[in-house]
Amino acid sequence: MEHDRKQTRAWVLHPDLKSDRDRRDADPALEEGVALADALPDLIVVGADVVRLPKAHAGMLFGSGKIDELKTKFQENEVELVLIDGPVSPVQQRNLEKEWKVKILDRTGLILEIFSDRARTREGVLQVEMAALSYQRTRLVRAWTHLERQRGGFGFVGGPGETQIEADRRAIDDQLVRLRRQLDKVVRTRELHRAARAKIPYPIVALVGYTNAGKSTLFNRLTGADVMVKDMLFATLDPTMRRVELPDGPEIILSDTVGFISDLPTELVAAFRATLEEVLAADVILHVRDISHKETEGQAQDVEQILASLGVDEERVKIEVWNKIDLLAPEEADACRQRADRNDGLFAISAITGEGLPELLTEIAAKLQGVRFTEVLNLAFAQGRQRAWLFKEEVVLEDKPTETGFEITVRWTEIQKAKYAAL
Repeated sequence: MEHDRKQTRAWVLHPDLKSDRDRRDADPALEEGVALADALPDLIVVGADVVRLPKAHAGMLFGSGKIDELKTKFQENEVELVLIDGPVSPVQQRNLEKEWKVKILDRTGLILEIFSDRARTREGVLQVEMAALSYQRTRLVRAWTHLERQRGGFGFVGGPGETQIEADRRAIDDQLVRLRRQLDKVVRTRELHRAARAKIPYPIVALVGYTNAGKSTLFNRLTGADVMVKDMLFATLDPTMRRVELPDGPEIILSDTVGFISDLPTELVAAFRATLEEVLAADVILHVRDISHKETEGQAQDVEQILASLGVDEERVKIEVWNKIDLLAPEEADACRQRADRNDGLFAISAITGEGLPELLTEIAAKLQGVRFTEVLNLAFAQGRQRAWLFKEEVVLEDKPTETGFEITVRWTEIQKAKYAAL
């Protein structure tokens, strides 16, 4: 039974390095580190600290005084796992584990654990497994028994198989080759699905945003679907797609995607490009922001950077959605509504109460009026006028004679389709 699983007592540390030019505001960063830890059901966070440092110490990360002070804290609180919200070298990890007699997990390891716990589709599972192996390969000074794990997750956090069996590089490389083959098959299948979807004349609208911005709640509200919604980082890891009929507009495919996060480990950017590929196919991108979060501006910048790195061009239609206005003080919520009223392409909403959603849907429909989609028409010989109109509008991709007339593949807009129907 779920509640019988033993929970590991964890402590979260956020190293605040003065030497790091890109360093984030320490307190919100620590909060995010704790939220990451809370996303794992096997962990119970018993404490958290910001550790301010002029620079990282090569062998131990922290200075000796701080190491002793923390060791006492961990012993008093019976801590079994220390999560360090930042990069930790294999040597630092091994030295700290020896000194503190606890397991150490850095930010990458923790995010991998969460991803492995959450991935649902075959592709998601394979991508995470490959990312975990690549990460593990760099840390062979201290091996885990990932290759013989007997539980969800990667065995970084606890559970059986902690016998320190050396998973040598060849074993990992063989496993990576095998996983890559499996993944190629899965990706090919998904490309077939996507090709099939491309033939459906529905535009794609993708929800993107920082993790925990409320995308899945909005997705569920608009589609009536039951995607897992929790106030938890990375609640969704696999793209979920549903058909939605817009009021007085076209039918669309709505796509929910994995939440973005700052300093996403490089191994995972590659692993989750797949999850975000749907964004590249989208006609309209809804950038959902948690406007009640004190780091909302920084989170929005992180999302924009990741979109740019994925190759989402500036021309792509984007709508900014300020979610969770129900969590703001009344005067702040009013200010958001007024700003949204003054700015095109900006909407203040609450996915929980439904406020602002009718206006948002109307805007999506309006934006899609100019979006082209592909459709196949069958015309009889007698419909020469319609056929001539299609050629005049330059929307014909293919024109094949049939026994009764013509099969014409067109790429057109909703407006052109309406004009054609009026003929």
